[in-house]
Amino acid sequence: MRVAILSRQESLYSTRRLQETLSRRGHQVRVVDPLAYPLIFGGRTTVFRPADATQALIPRIGASITALGCAVVRAFQQQGVWSLNPAEAITCSRDKLLSVQLLSSHQVPVPRTAVVSHPRNLPQAIEEVGGLPVVLKLRRGTQGKGVILVRTLSAAWHAYAVLNDFQQYTLVQEYVAEARNRDMRVIVVGDQAVAAMERQAPPGDFRANIHRGGSSRAIRLDPATAALAVKAVRVHGLGLAGVDLILTARGIAVIEVNSSPGLEGIEAATGTDIADVVAGYVEAQVVQVDALPVK
Repeated sequence: MRVAILSRQESLYSTRRLQETLSRRGHQVRVVDPLAYPLIFGGRTTVFRPADATQALIPRIGASITALGCAVVRAFQQQGVWSLNPAEAITCSRDKLLSVQLLSSHQVPVPRTAVVSHPRNLPQAIEEVGGLPVVLKLRRGTQGKGVILVRTLSAAWHAYAVLNDFQQYTLVQEYVAEARNRDMRVIVVGDQAVAAMERQAPPGDFRANIHRGGSSRAIRLDPATAALAVKAVRVHGLGLAGVDLILTARGIAVIEVNSSPGLEGIEAATGTDIADVVAGYVEAQVVQVDALPVK
């Protein structure tokens, strides 16, 4: 099987693990920098030259290049290349408004969330999600960036003004105090929750991201929580994702679905060879695609 991994750097842990694992299983693997090659439009077709002979694509698209990265993924797909995470699914997962709207429409529990496009609506939005303190979020962001906890209305005004410089609207979300600054990260591959860890925010922070200095430990999910994580990924149309869950007074809720989850922290915490599970899933899916009759 000929596989392309879309990644800015071949040396990144997740990229390297996937490349080494697929190569060990006998596949031809190359890492393609999505910014290194031109997209060519016009004429008879849309061409992305490095897609030649590729059978499977594994996108590792960073948040800062989502639009262009997804255009490259789409170019591969237009040439018949199967993608572990399709372009539209990545786009939806990266947009927190679209994602929470999609999850809610499929009865997936999420924290109470409001969208504010004008500062005069901020006090009402805060009340609608349960009152102060609240979390203000950028529409797009990963690893806890663009996420601000505010405890007073004056702090909320200030945070809103800062975030509003980057976007046309801001998400206002309830702060789940009962979670005690902990959450769960679940890796889902296909229809299987393959690994899970609990993350604890460092002292003085409420964000439990490992990149923010949070600690982690492996956990065993109950069947209902595993099924919830799988459903959150399935409704986005992703083949691989990290699902962040939080325990609220109303039960487990989905905070975020990450279409390019890092493997290093969760492989270290759980001892699970996630790269190998991904490789097996890719092999099975490409075999199914190749077996389809040509139209």
